Amino acid sequence: MSKTMDKEIEIQAAVFRRLLAHLDSRKDVQNIELMNLAGFCRNCFSKWTVAEAEKLGVEVDIDTARESVYGMPYSEWKEKHQTPATPEQLAKFNELNPKK
Repeated sequence: MSKTMDKEIEIQAAVFRRLLAHLDSRKDVQNIELMNLAGFCRNCFSKWTVAEAEKLGVEVDIDTARESVYGMPYSEWKEKHQTPATPEQLAKFNELNPKK
C-alpha cells in the first residue's frame, strides 16, 4: 500500500471516530430519528462493521460491533438513553421502510 493510501485510510478512520464521538455527544438524538431523517442509525454502523469485516475475512460479532459504536454494551445504552418511539416516529419509519 502506498503512503498516500495509508494516509487516506488513516484520515477516513479518524473521520469515522469523530462521527462516532459526535453521535455519542448527542445521545438525545434517537436512532429512529436518525433513520427517519438520514436512512441510517447507530445500529446500521454496527451491521456495516460486521459486513465489512466479513468481506476482509475477519470475524466480528454484532455485540462487539455495537459496543464499539455505542461505547458500552447495547443493552446498557438502550436502558440509559433510548426513549420509546412516538406513534408519529413509528408511522414515518413504516412509511419510509415498507415491509417487503
